[in-house]
Amino acid sequence: MTLTDQVILITGAAGGLGSTAAKTLANSGATIILLDKIIPKLEAVYDEIVTSGAPEPAIYPFDLAGANEDEYQELANTIAEKYGSLQGMLYSAVEFHAFTPLSIHGTAAWGHTLNVNLNAPFILTRVLLPVMQKSDHASIVFTSDSSARLGMAFSGAYGVSKIALEGFAHILAEEFESSGKIRVNTLVPGPVNSPLRKRAYPAEDKDKLQTMEALNEVYNYLFAADSIGITGQVIDARTFTR
Repeated sequence: MTLTDQVILITGAAGGLGSTAAKTLANSGATIILLDKIIPKLEAVYDEIVTSGAPEPAIYPFDLAGANEDEYQELANTIAEKYGSLQGMLYSAVEFHAFTPLSIHGTAAWGHTLNVNLNAPFILTRVLLPVMQKSDHASIVFTSDSSARLGMAFSGAYGVSKIALEGFAHILAEEFESSGKIRVNTLVPGPVNSPLRKRAYPAEDKDKLQTMEALNEVYNYLFAADSIGITGQVIDARTFTR
């Protein structure tokens, strides 16, 4: 599955799943816009992609929670000016602090989590839609969670944000289905040996988990021509087949 001539923005590109997706899609020929606030880690991902011989990515330092709407619009304008159009967006950024009972959940932590996990995807999608609509086909992929999406006890703002994000993705898919140009899907990675998983379940035997690279095929599928026409779906990596 070739992604040559595609430009794909990845949020959380300095993180475990985000960087894995970035390297995978770059090695399939895509030009990746690496977006995160942790510059040294972004530079490390950039170096790995360049060393692999894939198309040179772009680094865009950005604080999803702290940016105002003008800064979001500036990001969209920069992409439009440099690339003309955008063929993909993967929202892989995530905020998770700890499992917390709602009765003692801090207001500041609640607000920050919803900003990163729900409000930022909405604003980013809204400002990027015009540049994505310039493409013949474009793919938007949001990342959910196999446990929090079920309303698991103590998942707090993280769980609420993932439930709401899936609803947002479905509404967006419905609104753009008739045009046939922009497809919107949600990826549930399942339990993988990622930094987030380590924070959430520190006592778990990580050797029994799939590696992050196990998601390579599904990442490629969601942005390749094979998935054109597939929209409004929740794709569970554990049961994914092409």
